[in-house]
Amino acid sequence: MSDRYGEDVLAGDWRARGRVSVPTVEAARDLVVELADGFVGAVVGVEKGNVGLEDRHGRVRWFPLGGGFLVDGAPVVLAAPRVADRGRAYTASGSRAVAGQRARVARASRILVEGRHDAELVEKVWGSDLRVEGVVVEYLEGVDHLAETLVDLQPGPDRRIGVLVDHLVAGSKESRIAERVQGEHVLVVGHPYIDIWQAVKPERVGIRAWPAVPRGIEWKHGVCEALGWPHDDQADIAAAWQRILASVRTYADLEPPLLASVERLIDHTTT
Repeated sequence: MSDRYGEDVLAGDWRARGRVSVPTVEAARDLVVELADGFVGAVVGVEKGNVGLEDRHGRVRWFPLGGGFLVDGAPVVLAAPRVADRGRAYTASGSRAVAGQRARVARASRILVEGRHDAELVEKVWGSDLRVEGVVVEYLEGVDHLAETLVDLQPGPDRRIGVLVDHLVAGSKESRIAERVQGEHVLVVGHPYIDIWQAVKPERVGIRAWPAVPRGIEWKHGVCEALGWPHDDQADIAAAWQRILASVRTYADLEPPLLASVERLIDHTTT
């Protein structure tokens, strides 16, 4: 006698029928990922449950790990790399680390920055890259000394000079100085912030935004006062900077305009 009802409809894992299994993929460096809105980017880092994707124009956007991503047109769930792989071969700037290589003998080319804080921030994020390339960072103690410093350095094909300037915006004193010295062997770039402190993302310091400081008040003192930090003398300002610098771990802690400018300077001085 034949079975009138066929197989038992409750047999097996009936709840899984019809489901589409979405694979989990590790967010490995350089993996190309697409989002539903059409954004396409390569993985540049994973931090605090977010993945950074860089598009073909060099812009980086951050998204929460998990579903909603496509790889080769197929849906995937992005997950953080295994602990053993995380950060194993990349510097704080996001460049591929070079293992076992001694620092290169310094080139004649130089990167000049305005002050000590600028130099310390560049060293913390790009120091490993610069040592491999043999590029030294020196500070000017203010952009007003730039023209005379360039006379002493004598830029040329084998001595290319890159300059990082604070508050490089149209019509500023800094922009006028930059226009006068810019040339084939001298590249002056900058960022729009009043001081290098502002190039650190404010949330890294535990604030929502950098305070607005009224004209006539020294900016760093005004910031410390507004945040309730000690600001009576230069030692207090130095302590505030060390607090800010300690909050920076990788390039992801810095604002994009600074990142783009420093990368341009490194390219200029190593070409």
